[in-house]
Amino acid sequence: MTHLLQIHEPGETPLPHADTVAIGIDLGTTHSVAAIASDVSVEVVHNIHGHALVPSVVFYHTDGKIEVGYSAKARYERGEKGAIASVKRLMGRGIDDIKTLLGNMPYDIIPQAKGMVKLRAGNREVTPVEVSAEILKTLKHVAEQALGKDVKKAVITVPAYFDDAARTATKDAARLAGLEVLRLINEPTAAALAYGLDKGIEGIYAIYDLGGGTFDLSLLKMEKGVFQVLAAAGDTALGGDDFDQTVAAWLLAELGFNDETLTSEEVGVVVGLARNAKHALTGASETEISYRNKSVTLSRHDFEELVLPLVQKSLAICEQAVLDAKLTTVDIKGVVMVGGSTRVPLVQELVGELFGKPPLSDVNPDEVVAIGAALQARGLTHGSDNLLLDVIPLSLGLETMGGLTEKIIYRNTAIPVSVSQEFTTWQDGQTAMQVHVVQGEREMVDHNRSLARFELKGIPPLPAGIARIKITFTVDADGLLTVAAEEKTTGAQQVVNVKPSYGLEPEQMEKMLLESMEHAKGDITERLLVESRVEAERTIVELESALNSSGELLTPAEKSRLERQISVVRNTLGGGDRDYIDAEVHELARLAQPFAERRMDRAITDALKGAHIDNLETEKHA
Repeated sequence: MTHLLQIHEPGETPLPHADTVAIGIDLGTTHSVAAIASDVSVEVVHNIHGHALVPSVVFYHTDGKIEVGYSAKARYERGEKGAIASVKRLMGRGIDDIKTLLGNMPYDIIPQAKGMVKLRAGNREVTPVEVSAEILKTLKHVAEQALGKDVKKAVITVPAYFDDAARTATKDAARLAGLEVLRLINEPTAAALAYGLDKGIEGIYAIYDLGGGTFDLSLLKMEKGVFQVLAAAGDTALGGDDFDQTVAAWLLAELGFNDETLTSEEVGVVVGLARNAKHALTGASETEISYRNKSVTLSRHDFEELVLPLVQKSLAICEQAVLDAKLTTVDIKGVVMVGGSTRVPLVQELVGELFGKPPLSDVNPDEVVAIGAALQARGLTHGSDNLLLDVIPLSLGLETMGGLTEKIIYRNTAIPVSVSQEFTTWQDGQTAMQVHVVQGEREMVDHNRSLARFELKGIPPLPAGIARIKITFTVDADGLLTVAAEEKTTGAQQVVNVKPSYGLEPEQMEKMLLESMEHAKGDITERLLVESRVEAERTIVELESALNSSGELLTPAEKSRLERQISVVRNTLGGGDRDYIDAEVHELARLAQPFAERRMDRAITDALKGAHIDNLETEKHA
């Protein structure tokens, strides 16, 4: 497949934008990305240091300061208390939902009697919504820097299998970050937009989305600009994080450590080592892992044996989605790979075998979802909304007598949708009815997820079975639910916008919004300062490594000047003047430029040693 979307790199001419600015955001488990679409192209937003990906890691200082991104990730990998990562899989989750994760997360989870869990971050307790809001604030700020104007609206992507509680929590986080959500769209749908829009692609495609914390498989039919989701399946607790934890458990066993004796911060360090090993094995046949003065070698073969059950789990979900859509793999024209975890060679191989064709990955799998979200944001703000026929991931219904679930809207129903069904009373003279809304595929209410309860009053006192109560379920384009009940004889009504118990209460939201506004200016200033410090530290490390390996390319005087400037830059790191730090880093880069050119010249010379001129001419014209 040819990549038709134009992606701008740092330093290119900025895109023209309309006065109404809306961005697309992929709020990921491991990394998050923002993108902006104009009438002619798409720009993946880069920060001032040229980075498109923002690590989804937040670090809370004891003095109230907050870091987001690369600097927070560095602290997390060092095992510092106060770092929160992989929070996406906790969005909208209560303690009963995440019992299998307890003890495996690199921070302490604090159960709550009711509602969403909290996380211990240093000396603070925060909700997953608050953590996600900090990540969204950073993406918003980076986009505003790139555009030179305020950004107040966004299309945000969510896993297709995010339920109502997780979707509501995502919207809460956006509001807390100062963003109006134009629409929540499923990540696979966004990826399909990025691949198929303006290309005239038609047919049925599978979107295999394996990110850091979640897995989704969606089957989309593309026909004349209409994107219809035929089936969606997935697992909100399957992703690259599970690969990392599996390798981490193996590593501790090989080195003779007992994970039960490790602190949550030490677990974070080990998981980070496992993640680095996973990345290394994408291109290498083996890698060495060291921890506490012990080392072990992990081969790609052994790594694939460890993670094979997880990959097979994703393949079983794929097969189920194909069956749900009443299709076979022969009907699938292509498989689009989304998410950083699809870079694992075993994943590429087994997905290709299942569908009988090589998977498509020509658009960067880390950026493709944000690109699709940006295209949707452009459509919604420029009056050219694309027709997206998405589906709900889980059935919605209510409780009937005996604790049974009566499904009103079945999973994989296209949204937006509204469905009504009539019910009646079961007791003579009954004047009220309890309506219990649930989500899930099980027949018994206790096995499904409770979303909301409300009471319809004003039913006339008739004999049992005579009253007629019309219940209407309406799901909007974001996948959020409204339930209405009406007694047909009297016209008594009750309408509820279903707010899952794991969302934020209005008072909590108001308090958080006030705090975010009070500290907004200071937060931005602190974030910019931290970004400059991180970039300065990275420059120092890279230059010192080059001096150790190729210092002989410099005269003593040149080497001395570079070392003095390195010391100057290092001394700036303790200060609070961002402009001063940036200026000294710029000066260091200027002094190092001749050194970099000599290293490049030598590398080219070494590469050409022993090459015959005839061979060079042949290669030149090949």
